[in-house]
Amino acid sequence: MTSNALIFVLKRFWASPYTLLGLALGSLGAAAGGSFQLRRGVVEFHGTGVRWLLSRLPDGELVLAMTLGHTILGQNEAALDIAREHEHVHVRQFERWGPFMGPAYLLASAWVWFAGGRVYRDNPFEREAYDHDDLAR
Repeated sequence: MTSNALIFVLKRFWASPYTLLGLALGSLGAAAGGSFQLRRGVVEFHGTGVRWLLSRLPDGELVLAMTLGHTILGQNEAALDIAREHEHVHVRQFERWGPFMGPAYLLASAWVWFAGGRVYRDNPFEREAYDHDDLAR
């Protein structure tokens, strides 16, 4: 196995706890009237069932998409097209942080909240993603 192949496998393994969660939730959404596709090495789920799941999140009606490891859950195909670059930044964050991504994200949001900032938009993980996409422009 080449070093690039090994790194590829290790990134997938490191992010796998969240990927498995995303696959489970996305599969439920797909079974309830959604669909899925593979784009740029990431499984994307969208449609009625996925939209219902996303709407249960805080401010869920405003959520275009959400990343869990190497899965992206989106309201619909158009939302995935709009948010894809942003969500792929999160994919790379999951590759770096692995199982620590969830706690790190929540701690960053708490820190921002205690400092008087906007919990979502000022979160460093979100700032990095918005710096690399067209959603903020």
